[in-house]
This record gives sequence, structure tokens and C-alpha cells, in this order.
Amino acid sequence: MEVAGGVPQRAQGLLFGDDLPDLDTTTGYRGPTACRAAGITYRQLDYWARTGLVEPSIRPATGSGTQRLYSFRDILVLKVVKRLLDTGVSLQQIRTAVAHLRERGVEDLAQITLMSDGASVYECTSADEVIDLVQGGQGVFGIAVGRVWREVEGTLAELPTERAEDDAGVPAVAGDELARRRQARTAG
Repeated sequence: MEVAGGVPQRAQGLLFGDDLPDLDTTTGYRGPTACRAAGITYRQLDYWARTGLVEPSIRPATGSGTQRLYSFRDILVLKVVKRLLDTGVSLQQIRTAVAHLRERGVEDLAQITLMSDGASVYECTSADEVIDLVQGGQGVFGIAVGRVWREVEGTLAELPTERAEDDAGVPAVAGDELARRRQARTAG
């Protein structure tokens, strides 16, 4: 992944005017919910987790029958990966882009616009970088991650969440009635 100029992230106000919310690191989403929010198949989700492209950061699968638990940020990355794939970027280039973002330690993905010419992925952190890239003929399409953030947030607001663990160390499911009944039966 190529990185355009070195403009500080604070200059991002031109691309993203809204402050985005803090993330809850103890609440996550099961695989089917992550698939629905990101617009991908379960097969893609499973493959990307097994190959290390996008692994669940709250709870990985630890064997047969265990449930992966994806964070909001994981689902955001899944949706960005899906958008890049839909525009024709190769999975190899996407892997390079995701690895670069991890290595660079980008704290707030919403501050980035990803641009591509269909072959390479470029990271822009200011409006000037986007303009320079387009004028140079390198940018064919762009993904404003802040906009994707809001889309994922809206979709997930209607879907069930799950807490990583309750006080007793038992997985607690917020939106699953069957799990609540089981938990009540074992507690009482």
C-alpha cells in the first residue's frame, strides 16, 4: 500500500466533520451478525478469519462449537474489505493495505479515505491528498471510512450484541432470548 503525503490526522476536519463515538471493547457481534452488517457471506468471514485478514478482536474461535465475537472496528474493516473487493481490488492488495494499517498503528480508521486505481490502494488523511491523487490520475474511486463507519453503526443498532463474558465468566448474550432462559435456569 502506498501512502500519500504526511499531513497530520488533525487536519482531517475537511473530510469528516462529525466526532465519532468511543467504542465498547467488551461488547461484540457473532459471525452471522457481522456478515449481515458487512454485507458478506459466512464463508468469506470464516476464510478471512482463518487466513488472518480480519480476525475477531473480542473473542476468537478456540475450537469446534465456539463462537467468534467481532468488535465494531472489526466489522468496519470487513465492510471496507468488501467494498474494495467489489471495486475490483485484488485480495492480495487488500491484505497489503490491511497489514499496512495495522503496522502503522492507525488508531482511528474513520480519519482515513482509501483511494484506489483498481490495482493499488492509497491512504489519504486530508482533502489535499485526495485531490493530489486524483489530479495525478491515480485515484479512480475512494472509500471515506468515516461514512462506512456511520453505515455500520446504523445497521448494527438493529442487530443483537453479545458481551464477551459476564461476572461469572459465562458468555452473556444481550439479544438472545434462548441464552437468557438457559442462564436463568442454571442460576436458579
